[in-house]
Amino acid sequence: MHTDIHNANKARIGELRAVLYDIDAAALRGRLAEFFAADCAVHLANPLEKMTGPAQLYEEAYAPLLQAVPDLERRDFIVMAGESNGHNWVGCCGHYMGVFERAWLSIPPTQHLMAMRYHEFFRLEDGQIVEMQALWDIPQVMMQAGAWAMSPSLAVEWVVPGPATEDGIISAAHDVDESAASLQWVLDMLIGLKRNEESVEAMQLDKYWHPQMMWYGPAGIGSMRRISGFRNWHQIPFLKAMPDRDAFTDGRSVFFADNAYVGFTAFPGMQMTISGDGWLGIAASGQAITMRSLDFWRMENGRIRENWVLVDLLDVYTQLGVDVFGRMRELTVARHGHIAV
Repeated sequence: MHTDIHNANKARIGELRAVLYDIDAAALRGRLAEFFAADCAVHLANPLEKMTGPAQLYEEAYAPLLQAVPDLERRDFIVMAGESNGHNWVGCCGHYMGVFERAWLSIPPTQHLMAMRYHEFFRLEDGQIVEMQALWDIPQVMMQAGAWAMSPSLAVEWVVPGPATEDGIISAAHDVDESAASLQWVLDMLIGLKRNEESVEAMQLDKYWHPQMMWYGPAGIGSMRRISGFRNWHQIPFLKAMPDRDAFTDGRSVFFADNAYVGFTAFPGMQMTISGDGWLGIAASGQAITMRSLDFWRMENGRIRENWVLVDLLDVYTQLGVDVFGRMRELTVARHGHIAV
């Protein structure tokens, strides 16, 4: 069956996940080469950005992170697979965890446990990863280190949980009909969100979202419950600031479903103009930007019950000409021992 490819791809990524759970730092570079094609295109969050192949992924992403967090381990709570635009993808959501012992990206260490959420999407061909699109919630590490240099969140900040149903690592057979229905529901919901200029009622939020929905945003936006929470602490400020936001329609967007779960990735996936005030405390500058947003949705009883969202906020600030890392270094200079006297 065609759907067997999705279970095979999840099993293959399961082998990579096992390598990143019990990490042998000395062997990791070679182990990554077993899974990633030599010319694999890698797209990571700001400031890591674009890389090519497993060697660069190791040298510029994993090796520095392991230097800072020597006991790093990976913990997934969503692993799903599906097809989009003729390509097969696996999407993973979880946390990298460990003791933050040394500085990473100039973020001062805490000597305490740190958790960093990731949304990672892998495109596979013949059992090899040929493309990776991923966001690591680097601002979450800044926040835990007391090194926050952006505007405060409107919603609650915490270590985001996995699915309430505890079934996010999907091992069941790929149900074509259920997957298609889940995907169509999310796509219809997103079309409804575009009707915000007509009225709140036109978006039909009550139709698409469960009354006890959970929306898990990135550090800097936070998490919220119920449609009222989503409206007050994310949607209204977002739409007020960027009413012209729109998805790219040139085929770069990847949507796929695996039974009750739906995933989305694109680098970037949206374009908009910051023409109003109210989102992240950013002034209405008229600046055109793009946005990287990688998402997972979970359906329950015909509606969306949970939505995990990561947005590359550091990339947004960079496009606006704000050096977040520079501000962070100024904020934490005494903790690095470089303060002028």
